[in-house]
Amino acid sequence: MTALTLTTSGAATLRADVIVVGVAKGAAGPVVATGAEAVDKGFDGRLAAVLETLGATGAEGEVTKLPAPSGFKSPVVLAVGLGRVPEKDEAYGTESLRRAAGVAARALTGTKKAGIALPVEAAEDVAAIGEGLLLGSYAFTTYRDGERKKANGAKAAAKDDARKQPLGEAALLGAKPRDKAHKAAADRAIALTEEINRARDLINIPSNDLTPADFAAIAVAAGKEHGIKVEVLDEKALARGGYGGLIGVGQGSVNPPRLVRLSYTPRGARQNLAFVGKGITYDSGGISLKPAGHNETMKCDMSGAAAVFAAVVTAARLGLKVGVTGWLALAENMPSGSATRPGDVLRMYSGKTVEVLNTDAEGRLVLADAITRAAEEKPDAIVDVATLTGAMVLALGTRTFGVMANDDAFRTAVYEIADEAGEAAWPMPLPVDLRKGLDSPIADLANMGERMGGGLVAGIFLREFVPEGTTWAHLDIAGPAFNEGAPFGYTPKGGTGSAVRTLVALAEHAAAGDLG
Repeated sequence: MTALTLTTSGAATLRADVIVVGVAKGAAGPVVATGAEAVDKGFDGRLAAVLETLGATGAEGEVTKLPAPSGFKSPVVLAVGLGRVPEKDEAYGTESLRRAAGVAARALTGTKKAGIALPVEAAEDVAAIGEGLLLGSYAFTTYRDGERKKANGAKAAAKDDARKQPLGEAALLGAKPRDKAHKAAADRAIALTEEINRARDLINIPSNDLTPADFAAIAVAAGKEHGIKVEVLDEKALARGGYGGLIGVGQGSVNPPRLVRLSYTPRGARQNLAFVGKGITYDSGGISLKPAGHNETMKCDMSGAAAVFAAVVTAARLGLKVGVTGWLALAENMPSGSATRPGDVLRMYSGKTVEVLNTDAEGRLVLADAITRAAEEKPDAIVDVATLTGAMVLALGTRTFGVMANDDAFRTAVYEIADEAGEAAWPMPLPVDLRKGLDSPIADLANMGERMGGGLVAGIFLREFVPEGTTWAHLDIAGPAFNEGAPFGYTPKGGTGSAVRTLVALAEHAAAGDLG
């Protein structure tokens, strides 16, 4: 992973392979951003004009390389677009800085050291740039090295590997290593992004190497490393405990289900939060088999559990004064002679019965058991995270997740905290009229309702398992959890680690006593 350092060195004197500067999109052409003054001076105040000649506009995502001015210790300047110029008396937004840093990191793959001269006016800027750099430099190469070596030979493979390695070191100019706020912001960025990137790894690992038992073992190891108490319920304990949702979903697979509880309980905690994650390590749809073309990325159906896992570990690493319990509802949804059939009735952990009309609506079944169990511990709030419905992707696209809740004020708080953390989210309703569609003639409710508004129906189903008086929110991350397109900003192709930043920010607000 890229090393992040803070330095008071100037752009002209820093020994690096490249100096990164920001350029914004002005009304009359590109505008050099703050932080790049030394580089602009090296071009006799004409850096913007030179960049415009090279075709740069300052648009977000744009990258332009040019030789460094004479006398600089670094041979190359890389200008990265920041988007529009801020209004008077405004600073560059943290998300703009985060994205620009991510674009720069991706453009600098294979570079040993870069000096980052993007705008730094506050500790929040240090955090955003650090996050962008460390997330943007992510690469998942676990399954590539062996084949390259076979094809190219060891010497050629080593050279190829060097070109594909992420940026080695990013020295953040303008950030003061002795400033407590700057240092704390950088340390937070490192801890947070390391765990987001671990979540991305988990999402990208193919399902044959990440079964429910494998995921549980990874959680146990992380708990030992970071002082988190971890408990694992295997299939026998789940059956004894009456976890009908988890057992019902997992019984068609040779890889049995697990329920993992991760508990971070620091002294002096002011509040206690429960995070619940959907962890379907592979989703074939079960007997209601998915059609061709919809199975290939279903290793990502455990992204909610990966986000919860990463958030709990991050809270522990940051030493937040808030109790955080993570629940990973892990199962593999497969068709077989032992699989749950459409029309079967499951008795859930809550005691309610559910008629399974579609075995591909399995995420809500494992979540329902985990939510009920989490509520028994009386947390101040429960937040579940899941790649739950294709309907939410149709509603909000591939970069925004939906936020539902049984409390309007809490839904608003979660949405605003997600925005503050730099994650695109949107508040969604839970219309009362859609509940009737979940009625079953033989059970307490069915696992499917009306097709229209399916993402909302799934949220309404989950609400049925939240005890009266328990504050709860549901994040449907089906859109942004797995990027099947080209990388953008600090977001790679494949697993993204969606919702981790939101959950960590929620924990930080709770630790500060201002979550409500």
